[in-house]
Amino acid sequence: MSSSPVSLVVQVGSILHGYTGGSAQVPARGCTLDGLLRDLDRQHPGLRFRLVDELGRLRPHINVFLDGERVRDLDRPLVASSRVAILGALSGG
Repeated sequence: MSSSPVSLVVQVGSILHGYTGGSAQVPARGCTLDGLLRDLDRQHPGLRFRLVDELGRLRPHINVFLDGERVRDLDRPLVASSRVAILGALSGG
């Protein structure tokens, strides 16, 4: 795991654009996914609460992709080449 935070551009799904000032791509820094989400929340207050529940787990309707793989573990380490996308699940009937 990287001991110092890496800077990434995070892809954010349209359901969250209201929290990112309309941006689909936002810069953030972190050593892990959790650190990255905390930095996003520092820049865009309230965003992390929409992604992570009170127990520190991703909410069921949130999908985080790290290098194209859907992940649920917020302790996953990041490297400078990591690609992160955060999307809301679609539902319908």
